[in-house]
Amino acid sequence: MKAALQNYQDRMRRVLDYIDRHLDRDLDLETLSGVAAFSKFHFHRQFTATLGLSVHRYVQLARMKRASYRLAYRDAQSVTDIAMDAGYDAPEAFARAFQQRFGQSPSSFRKSPDWEPWLAAFGPLDNARSKLMQKTFNATDVTIRDVPTTPVAILEHRGDPAMLGATIQRFIAWRKAAGLHPGTSPTFAVWRSELRPAMSADYSEDLCVGTDRPIKPSDAPIKAGEIPGGRCAVLRVVGNTDYLEPAALYLYRDWLPSSGEEARDFPIYCQRLRFFPEVPEHEAVADVFLPLK
Repeated sequence: MKAALQNYQDRMRRVLDYIDRHLDRDLDLETLSGVAAFSKFHFHRQFTATLGLSVHRYVQLARMKRASYRLAYRDAQSVTDIAMDAGYDAPEAFARAFQQRFGQSPSSFRKSPDWEPWLAAFGPLDNARSKLMQKTFNATDVTIRDVPTTPVAILEHRGDPAMLGATIQRFIAWRKAAGLHPGTSPTFAVWRSELRPAMSADYSEDLCVGTDRPIKPSDAPIKAGEIPGGRCAVLRVVGNTDYLEPAALYLYRDWLPSSGEEARDFPIYCQRLRFFPEVPEHEAVADVFLPLK
């Protein structure tokens, strides 16, 4: 029975991977049931029973998530092109649906996103994905590396993590103006507080881009710093790199106590290697680093 359940879940994961890769195509029941090799007469109910969302709503939310990322973080693409890629025949229809879901027009969201309704809207999608996409790790997934010291430019986020998106927008805008492209200048996040502190106001994270260029007073609030070199335990995460808490918890709770190693006096951090929405969400990649003595 365990093998049968695993096979069933693998077939459903295949469907989610297919949806991620083909958000700009027609994702009808016949196509998706064929991907899963399930009867098209039962697939809709099977999908809903497994994930808690209908096929239509899941696809709609996945398209809206990609669209909202492009609006907030990728200003080179027009609202019209984003609407077409999200499966809408006209920008007006996209704008109505976006307004209804997030309480903002696409152009207003692009200028100044209201992140709290956005997070609430995608809760059902994240819950659905976590049913099949939950990451599990073991000791063979962890490697120990000697990493070099990396000079970085830092934009600090202090306070409610729900507002992190606004800090990310400012960070992207500055690095773009500075000519620090993600393909040539590495991207890091340093977690200086618990990932989920008791008080959201205590959350603390540094957004960093690797560079040795001087930071001028006019760059404020960007400041210069470094990620120190040394030995690190490294755990790679593929897919949903917005949610790296399971990886950090595994390193602290499971790997570190059994490894015989001791943590060094620098916070746990990550390097983002492949970014959603440039790649499908399940292909995003991040390395989580636990500094060691």
